[in-house]
Amino acid sequence: MKKILLSLLITAAGVMFWYALSNQQAFTVAADTPPSVEQLTTRTEKIEITDGSTFSTLMTQAGVSPALTAEIFEVAQETYDLSKIRLGRTVDLIYDINTNQLKELIYQIDSEEELHVALTTKKIAGVDTENATSTEPSTTTEWEATIVSIEYQIEITTASGTIETSMYEAALKQEIDERAIIELATVFQWSVDFAMDPRVGDTFAFVYEKRFRNGQYVMPGKILAGRYVNDGTPYDAFYFAESSDNTGYFDHDGNSVQKIFLKAPVEYRYISSGFTTGPRYVAQFQTYTSSHQAIDYAAAAGTPIRSVGAGTVVSAGWNSQGYGYLTTIRHNATYSTRYAHQSRIIIKAGQKVEQGQIIGYVGSTGFSTGPHLHYEMIKNGVKVNPLREVLPPGKAIAEENLSRFQEVIAPYLEQLGTTLE
Repeated sequence: MKKILLSLLITAAGVMFWYALSNQQAFTVAADTPPSVEQLTTRTEKIEITDGSTFSTLMTQAGVSPALTAEIFEVAQETYDLSKIRLGRTVDLIYDINTNQLKELIYQIDSEEELHVALTTKKIAGVDTENATSTEPSTTTEWEATIVSIEYQIEITTASGTIETSMYEAALKQEIDERAIIELATVFQWSVDFAMDPRVGDTFAFVYEKRFRNGQYVMPGKILAGRYVNDGTPYDAFYFAESSDNTGYFDHDGNSVQKIFLKAPVEYRYISSGFTTGPRYVAQFQTYTSSHQAIDYAAAAGTPIRSVGAGTVVSAGWNSQGYGYLTTIRHNATYSTRYAHQSRIIIKAGQKVEQGQIIGYVGSTGFSTGPHLHYEMIKNGVKVNPLREVLPPGKAIAEENLSRFQEVIAPYLEQLGTTLE
């Protein structure tokens, strides 16, 4: 989904460009710490995972014996499968400076967690077998594997601007990490269609985390708060964890900004045919159709198609009535959606799908004039215009938690320069 949002931002640059990321302020909330005693008594060897590398070949490259490699792999197996190491990442091998003995292996699984396989010392209760009495405990060493949450130093940063060209291009000019821009687009994806909606004069502002390790910038973190004003209409989003089952982004009234459906199911170039209930002339077939109760998104052949919402696949396959390869998804008792003219379908009838999950690829099968996605929304058995349908939001913040929510967002409103009437 994030890759598609990046492409949408770049595509939007050709239609409506964004500009001017400015007014950045940074507030350090955690300082670097001096080297620990362990850091002074160990050395670390970093091995980059290259194309074709396996855990075994990496360890051989580092001079680790096959027996020790197998032992570490087996110990880690129940915690993390080291056969799944990914290209471009690194494996850190930590050695004792004095003995040159391998003490620990660290592999970063993702942006939040690391696998640590460490040599630990344990005490074993001693027993005097002749007199059947306890003696002083002895020690033994063994390897243990654990998943550790990555600790970052965090800076809180603000950025704001007025759209004149592309927000993506402006981010690069201002040396703003493109991942922060993609994340901002992700936050507002239910409110703003970034391929079509942006206008010259639109404004935006957001507060977000910058993550550092050992004094070095690593990546952007959470978007904490954001405001996007699209053609005079403001959209707010504030990160808030109300409970374990209701964490996400909410507007200033505590309503979830996440809708049951995405704004669009595909990264598209333009809308080639809108929703109509009257006759429509189709040049390719030199005839009129009764209506076109769908949205046609012109897109390159092979472009991923995503389910606009969570649901169950009702049907997925060839349709002989002109739709070509067609998928129908039932989202709830009220709504279903259909995706036609696909080149390829990658899900099956009866399968559960999540919002944003890829279900197929754009094609031109059936009665089609060229590569595009024919997208239908059905409400209570009747086709409706997806672009005009007012969709219900997700779960709102409970009334008893609204005062706490308002306290959390108050400083963000000031940082964003937001004045609410």
